[in-house]
Amino acid sequence: MTYTVNIDGYWRENAISGIPSHSGVYFVYVGSYNASSGTVNLHKLIYIGESVNVKNRVANHEKWNDWKKHCGPGQQLCFSTGFVSSSSRNRVETAYIFKHKPVENEEYKYSFPFDETTVKSIGRTALLNSYFTVRRTQQSWYA
Repeated sequence: MTYTVNIDGYWRENAISGIPSHSGVYFVYVGSYNASSGTVNLHKLIYIGESVNVKNRVANHEKWNDWKKHCGPGQQLCFSTGFVSSSSRNRVETAYIFKHKPVENEEYKYSFPFDETTVKSIGRTALLNSYFTVRRTQQSWYA
């Protein structure tokens, strides 16, 4: 199955009210703002999530303080989002996590429980692989 995700952003943490209220995936980065050019420079992808309402999820996320620990002097959290239908959100989020392995994600970094999935990302894709395919992994059981 192939999914095309149009990614929009980047919203800085002091402007999260501008994040859309759509169903989809969201990406959390450490970045810095260049006031003279009005641009954001992304340094590191730290978390990927999904929600029926990405704006509310980001604004009220329980990992906010954990995310902030990754920011150094002059850095702040930045966000991007991509619309994904409710029926596909978990699969697309899982594919992104499995491919990118963000430091603040735990589940799905080393296992992918879905059939072959291809994701094509368009738009604001800094620090993301814009085209990739992942395949179901064998589950490992640890004692």
